[in-house]
Amino acid sequence: MNTTTPQLPDTVHTFDQLLSSTRRGARLARLLTVERLQAWHVPAAQAERVEQVVAELASNAALHGRVQGRDFRIGLALDRTTGILRAALTDARGDRLPWPRPNPDDESGRGLVLVAALADRWGTIPYPPSGKTVWAEFDLRRPTR
Repeated sequence: MNTTTPQLPDTVHTFDQLLSSTRRGARLARLLTVERLQAWHVPAAQAERVEQVVAELASNAALHGRVQGRDFRIGLALDRTTGILRAALTDARGDRLPWPRPNPDDESGRGLVLVAALADRWGTIPYPPSGKTVWAEFDLRRPTR
């Protein structure tokens, strides 16, 4: 008997990669994001927002979320049905949560202001036993700002 299996349309695309908690790993996270967004045919204006947020979150994971000998993970998920793209970066430092409101006198800490401005939603969730995931979502159906 010869039967064909029905094929469902590709509505959800995912990408997941473990990277070293270094500046090189953070740079690679950004480059891999650009490649994935191009492959998924995400419009350039939307892709640029995602790329900038991933670059910031990956830099934070490598700098502030670093634990010697532990990597960080980048995950991307695009749901074409809802038009939502989610970027999630997981690091090993659950004790260091992002602070979205920097002190004006501090020399660093302004990157999350950029994340809040570019992403439609963002937040953190614990990643047991000792890590955290910082995620950002983008509504690709919404006009760019």
